Amino acid sequence: MNRTAIITGASRGLGRTVAEFLAAQGYGLVITARGEEDLQAAARSLRRHGGQVIALAGDVTDRDHRRRLAAAARELGRLDILFNNASTLGATPLPPLAGYPLGELEEAFRVNVSAPLALIQETLPLLEESGGMIVNISSDAARGGYPGWGGYGLTKAALDLASLTLANELSGRWVGVVSVDPGDLRTRMHQDAFPGEDISDRPLPEVTLPFWAWLFSQPPAAVTGRRYQAQADRWEVNAPVLEEVAV
Repeated sequence: MNRTAIITGASRGLGRTVAEFLAAQGYGLVITARGEEDLQAAARSLRRHGGQVIALAGDVTDRDHRRRLAAAARELGRLDILFNNASTLGATPLPPLAGYPLGELEEAFRVNVSAPLALIQETLPLLEESGGMIVNISSDAARGGYPGWGGYGLTKAALDLASLTLANELSGRWVGVVSVDPGDLRTRMHQDAFPGEDISDRPLPEVTLPFWAWLFSQPPAAVTGRRYQAQADRWEVNAPVLEEVAV
């Protein structure tokens, strides 16, 4: 049976690049994004590889939409990769953390932390059946403390901790969990972070393909609990902490 992946934020940028890569490897895909037109254009491109592609436009913060994504993966027969890529920058232009509008911060946590966790909960039975892998997309803002990036960085730091915690909790259940910082990329989100600036010096998402080719060839148990930098000379940032800790 062909392997299958769910990819959020799949209509453009990194999500679409990874979708194209997996489609070329013969994966069946369930792809989602909020914009119907861009998502369907991505689906048409992905289908040229010959595999099954289910495109469901919607918001990952919506419970019913998450259930539809899980049901679509079940329809394809299995789930091997959950690629949590959909994110929001939060308030823009990027404000200092000391004056960050708290309503927008709460919304950023809902999109960047709660929604990926909820989708993991929804799809975990499928992932356990196949011995699958969860990939949560992080950022160097989670560790950098960069002025203006505090709100976004907070959400990605929380997602990093969620990834490691899940890896510890799921140890022995045949599901791997990793966190990946893809690095600066020439994407619409990155442009939104720098309105009016020229970001043409940033590489396109395809620069990360060697990393994805390696990661998706690994047994989930061999990589679980790790945080990676897809553009670094050394991909692995930290070794896993997969042991019981007294608190």
